[in-house]
Amino acid sequence: MFSRFSPASKRVLRAAEQASRNHNHYYVGVGHLLLALLEEHDPGVEALLAEYGANPAEVVEDLRRALGTGDDRLWDGILVTPRVLGAVARADAAVPAGEPIEPAHLLDAMAVEGAGLAAEILARYRAKAPSRPVAP
Repeated sequence: MFSRFSPASKRVLRAAEQASRNHNHYYVGVGHLLLALLEEHDPGVEALLAEYGANPAEVVEDLRRALGTGDDRLWDGILVTPRVLGAVARADAAVPAGEPIEPAHLLDAMAVEGAGLAAEILARYRAKAPSRPVAP
């Protein structure tokens, strides 16, 4: 499923796994993925955030507050949530065959979903920004 990820998107996925560990979570959710997208400073992601009317520093603060921390315990592995898998599938469907999935595609796919932590936080900013069509 992640085979079409560009090198930048693979870095984002690794950063999302680390964000999950940093918050003592046993799963990678869309909140962790959004946090990783913001921390990687990808130009495409930053351009989309500007279109959404979102200040990256404010989004990071909103995410950190919303994510909180889990129990301080060890896990055998980290699960990827169905919502993240859905975002990856939406990005995969929106990107033409043969082209890699870039971080901005992942951001757009999460924003379009309309549910989940990442979409909720992005929607707060988008409500204030000029309208922009998003990928289905």
